[in-house]
Amino acid sequence: MSEENKEHEHLTQNEQDNIKGTQTEEYKPEPPRKKKSGASHFLVGLIGVIVGALVVALLSGSLGLGSMKNDSSTPLSDDNSTKSSQTGNVKKVSVDSSSAVTDAVKKSQDAVVSVLNYQKQSNGLDDILGGSDKSEQTASTDKAVESGSGSGVIYKKEKGYAYIVTNNHVIADADSLEVILSSGKKVEAKLIGKDSWTDLAVLRIKDTDVKSVATFGDSAALKAGEIAIAIGSPLGTAYAGSVTQGIISGIDRTVPVDIDSDGKSDWETNVIQTDAAINPGNSGGALVNIEGQVIGINSMKLASAEVEGIGFAIPINDAEPIINSLEKNGKVTRPSLGVTLRDLNTISSNQLVDVLKLPKSVTDGVMIQNVSNNSAAADAGLKTYDVIVDFAGAPVKDSMSLRKALYNSKLKIGDTVDVVVYRDGKKETVKVKLTERDALSS
Repeated sequence: MSEENKEHEHLTQNEQDNIKGTQTEEYKPEPPRKKKSGASHFLVGLIGVIVGALVVALLSGSLGLGSMKNDSSTPLSDDNSTKSSQTGNVKKVSVDSSSAVTDAVKKSQDAVVSVLNYQKQSNGLDDILGGSDKSEQTASTDKAVESGSGSGVIYKKEKGYAYIVTNNHVIADADSLEVILSSGKKVEAKLIGKDSWTDLAVLRIKDTDVKSVATFGDSAALKAGEIAIAIGSPLGTAYAGSVTQGIISGIDRTVPVDIDSDGKSDWETNVIQTDAAINPGNSGGALVNIEGQVIGINSMKLASAEVEGIGFAIPINDAEPIINSLEKNGKVTRPSLGVTLRDLNTISSNQLVDVLKLPKSVTDGVMIQNVSNNSAAADAGLKTYDVIVDFAGAPVKDSMSLRKALYNSKLKIGDTVDVVVYRDGKKETVKVKLTERDALSS
């Protein structure tokens, strides 16, 4: 995910109204009820002039009339949430705009960090100098430089350490890692474990400068339309701690993922869909609900000129057991058959009949291309060209559906399951005891 800096311009406006007041109102005293003598008329007239002048002065003072000076005025507000401070003739008004969203951000923002990926790169001196001993040149000129960055979430403090969850693709191929805390403090990070299947990784740092830890929410309780807040470092560390707001656009979504970069989907990841802006660098950051709880780990988005506002996060309920396993074991242990597979829909109809001898009614399933030695499949007697159509009670449509059935959280290493296959056109059920395997194959 590539990043670009943008210059932000803040626009302000200050208006002054020149008020040149001219007193046009005439004060008219109550007419006398009785005729007075000349002296009395003079005295009454004098008193009337004085009273009139006082009233005019009072009106001029209270209404701001009669002044020939420039005056900048700001309407007063009866709103108790408005605080104002006045210097001279300029009044500045600050408004308390706290809301449920700002409260949610306050609870979670400091637990979101930037993750820096450093990789060694040769400066090419051995080629320039024509050195004959490349190993010595490489050892002396290799230097780790920042090759990418993403985000992470501090979820735990224990025994002097703080633990951070991020995406596997954020830390991929790193020779060293650093974390920048919300305070700006940069600290060295250690990779504890990673899992390519779920695109998750766990890092560890010293907790000396860690002030905040995120709280996990319940992603199973999400509803389409509720507020979602994404926090992370889009476009690099210059925008660390950025906050974007949207809604939950969809739940129980699945996104195909190509794990081994062969151009074919190997897995389907369960995700939360949101229209909160998720940009390059947000990967590994937090998707937060209105309570400030982490409900997902931001992971990917649809990037296309025709697409707007479709981002995805790994549900925290799916991520949490993976996080715990990575923290404890450094990896995720999963059961395996020990086979390589080919989907039936990639095999010609003639071969399905002539080679595999499948009934025409069988269109879904996977063919075993190879069986590994000392694997669960080999021990159970599964063979090349066997076609698996059902695994542990789950129909098998293709290799992806078989992996999802195999990696079902209810299945454990050592469990024995029924595998339904077609062999030479005949349907059979084979019992397989599951074993552990780290390869990408099933």
